[in-house]
Amino acid sequence: MGIVLKQSLRNTIITYIGFAIGGISTLFLFPPILGKTFYGLSNYILSCANVIMPLFAIGMQNTLVKFYSQCKTEKEKNQFLSFTVLFPILLIIPIVLLGFVFYDEIAFFMTKKNAIVKSYIWLIPFVALCMAYFEIFYAWARVHMHSVFGNFIKEVGLRLFSLLALFALYFKWITAVDFIYLTTGIYFVAFLVTMLYAFKIRKPVFEFGIPEKAKEILVYSFYIILSGSVANLLLDGDKVMLNYYMKIENIAYYSVATYIALVISVPSRAMHQIVYPITAKLMHENKYEELNDLYKKTSINLQIVGGFVMLCIFVNIAQLYEIVPKEYSGGIVVVFMIGLSKYFDLILGNNNAIIFNSKYYRAVLFLGVGLVVLTVVLNMIFIPLYGIMGSAFATLLSITCYSLAKLLFVVKRMHLYPFTKQTLHSLGITFIVFLLFYFWKFPIYPIIAICLKSILVTLVYIYLNYKFVISAEINQTLDKVFLKIRKGK
Repeated sequence: MGIVLKQSLRNTIITYIGFAIGGISTLFLFPPILGKTFYGLSNYILSCANVIMPLFAIGMQNTLVKFYSQCKTEKEKNQFLSFTVLFPILLIIPIVLLGFVFYDEIAFFMTKKNAIVKSYIWLIPFVALCMAYFEIFYAWARVHMHSVFGNFIKEVGLRLFSLLALFALYFKWITAVDFIYLTTGIYFVAFLVTMLYAFKIRKPVFEFGIPEKAKEILVYSFYIILSGSVANLLLDGDKVMLNYYMKIENIAYYSVATYIALVISVPSRAMHQIVYPITAKLMHENKYEELNDLYKKTSINLQIVGGFVMLCIFVNIAQLYEIVPKEYSGGIVVVFMIGLSKYFDLILGNNNAIIFNSKYYRAVLFLGVGLVVLTVVLNMIFIPLYGIMGSAFATLLSITCYSLAKLLFVVKRMHLYPFTKQTLHSLGITFIVFLLFYFWKFPIYPIIAICLKSILVTLVYIYLNYKFVISAEINQTLDKVFLKIRKGK
């Protein structure tokens, strides 16, 4: 776990910096500067691009991680890397051509409620292409155990340049329309920088040809397309459907709420970058005892860290919404529902990495496709009835069902189990701290109240987790910190 903790810590810090930049933009800058219409439009374009991105990447980012460690010679490695970069182009071209053929039908569906979308439809496949190749070259770096730089570009770089573009809009150097186009350009630059970094780690030597195990690789990639589509539809499909049923400004309200809730998943995102290739290696070498140990450690560590983040959000959410425009206040319930779904998914540790690197991945992916259908149906039922809260409820049900199904599959089929008695202790501590602080409000300016309450939550939560030794690894890390503090004195 040494390299996991080291790079996970760096990735977590980087990701939280990125989320802090994004949080400032989302809560305080986007609504007043960009306006709810163009903010909703921007989120809609990125959400649609994220939904179709798996089709453009063809699962190669995961395929690269799974099969690269099985390449023995330099020629095999070069051939495989070349294949993962060049093969997606063969399928991207016909997908784009189909988009041109059926443009009118697509445009009718996407502009039924919001005509403004029509002028920007072509940006969606462009951003999806940039996202796809960013992920492929990021995977290129990750298989060589370099996960930090790509994570920095993804979590900090994109948000920082988006913030700079927002300042340009504020000072009237650009228009809102220019901002939309500039955002797509930022994703293109991110892809180019990541590609150059990947080539610096391992200089590309293109070997044209079909790699060994080509059939196995293609079959795996097909199922990963399904997997990526499932994950991204569960993440962004609700925003795509909101555009069909409601005015585009509702996507802005929903995006603010979901962004706040997504902060809970940051520790999982950070750890996943380095845990995924390690999980693939352990499974390839049939080291299931080590894998089971890793499974339990990732679960409890993510539960503690994610639980802390969730607490800080939930106990402060009322005060947080006091400092954003009033029309956004309907998103408080959305934060709770999306936040709970992310927390449940978080405590499953490296569950996804285990499934996608096992021989059983096909069955679970088909189950995921079924759950996407369930998500669409639930959104069709609840959005017309309850608006953005209905969409959040549909997402909560879908993600919870999907996470539970994956957990049961790993337990039953692979006899790996992430939970221990410490899991229940952690849940108890989290619930008690929530009850202690949620109903306690400081009658002062909201930002100061949030800071004070967060400090108190931090002290109580850390003390209880340390006292009851919920995670031996986190306790060891805290002991080192305390030791350095004492030496500093």
